[in-house]
Amino acid sequence: MPIYEGDFSPPSGRFAIVASRFNSLVTEALLAGCRDAFVRHGVADDRLDVYWVPGSFEVPLVARKLAESGAHASVICLGCVIRGETGHYDHVAGQAAGGILQAGLATGVPVIFGVLTTETVEQALNRSGLKSGNKGGEAAMAAIEMVNLLGKIGGQ
Repeated sequence: MPIYEGDFSPPSGRFAIVASRFNSLVTEALLAGCRDAFVRHGVADDRLDVYWVPGSFEVPLVARKLAESGAHASVICLGCVIRGETGHYDHVAGQAAGGILQAGLATGVPVIFGVLTTETVEQALNRSGLKSGNKGGEAAMAAIEMVNLLGKIGGQ
């Protein structure tokens, strides 16, 4: 039985990173982790294009435009939505997730979900490098793996 999976060898091409300025203390740390993971896996910093948007709600539109452009092997989406006292969290988190998913499905380009959705600021900080690793780095790893897997599928 053949089994196909991506690997972590450095793929060719450029990578786009869409990052939300809202909750920038967290998103800047996610971006640093993302960039570090790419460089550690052989993707030079000069092959990374960073696009800042106001908030996580705006991430999907820019991600889709970038994926449609054909200029990037993958688009990584970074943001942070922290639950507050109103239902705003549910709307922003849900629409960001759905829009990011649709960007990838509509274009066939790996669009990676690296948007934290947490209950507290402490949880967000922990997931952006303090205690629970860095989800930005994990998003970079997912991008590398997906580009390599899709390369194998396309090369069959």
